[in-house]
Amino acid sequence: MTSSSGAAPRIGIIGTGAIGGFYGVMLARAGLDVHFLLRSEYAAVRAQGLHVDSAVFGQLDLQPVQAYQSVAEMPPCDWLLVGAKTSSNAALAPLINQAAAPGARVVLLQNGLGVEDELRPLLDDSLHLLGGLCVTCVHRAAPGKVVHQSQGMINLGYHSGPAQETAAQQAIAGEGAELFRRTGLESAALDNLSQARWQKLVWNVPYNGLSVLLNADTSALMASQDARALIRELMLEVIAAAAACGYALPDAYEERLLKITDRMPDYLPSMYHDFAGQRPMELQAIYAAPIAAAQAAGCAVPRMQMLLQALGFLQQRNAQRSA
Repeated sequence: MTSSSGAAPRIGIIGTGAIGGFYGVMLARAGLDVHFLLRSEYAAVRAQGLHVDSAVFGQLDLQPVQAYQSVAEMPPCDWLLVGAKTSSNAALAPLINQAAAPGARVVLLQNGLGVEDELRPLLDDSLHLLGGLCVTCVHRAAPGKVVHQSQGMINLGYHSGPAQETAAQQAIAGEGAELFRRTGLESAALDNLSQARWQKLVWNVPYNGLSVLLNADTSALMASQDARALIRELMLEVIAAAAACGYALPDAYEERLLKITDRMPDYLPSMYHDFAGQRPMELQAIYAAPIAAAQAAGCAVPRMQMLLQALGFLQQRNAQRSA
């Protein structure tokens, strides 16, 4: 897609935290026209730029940054990458509509199930909505500073919008994947966004919640026989839920993910950082939505439900302490 002026596409980042900051910097360093909407970190980024400390790509600095404190100041963008937490989507919808050029592509770089379904009714009908599934280990270290520990692959799948034919939807997802490939990252268009979201939940469900409950990073969890057994049981429960909902995942997928995690550096998932920072955890998208889908399909998921209840207790206590 080119911009309305016929130039290269203009990309907007809504939510310049760990995910938005990392991919935004990578795209800008690849020569793409990237614009960042910021709030609390605006002053720091304007003064110091954006910095990514990457174990894969080295020290990446972006200065100056095309940064904005108000969406009214941003130019219309052809692609909008939403890196904010799912709990912010309803509040962000008016900003997305305002920042979007006619026929813009909106990509949710978020975890969980049903996030596109919840946002779609709040978006202008002319906008294309896609899901972006990121496989990367990143966290925000300070305002404008992101630490990238490993990986970086991002795959895109079309959800809804003016494109009705499968070929047109795949072409749009492919355009987005090509933008990311220009950065040197792996990226592809997904055939089935819903299946891919279930597949990603197989990792996210155990590691996000258990990192909070057990106050442990991935290395500590994998080194414990008891924790490793619980992780496998949770993975198998997610795989069974996906199958009940009509999405058969690859054979022995849980073993593949366990081996991948064994090779990862010490990593604290995003939910751990949200809890430690006394921010709302993404319990609806990562737990409540898949649990509801599984139960509607007649599949019991007791371990996932217990995990959600325990995390809900901790979130409520966090909120009371910060009140």
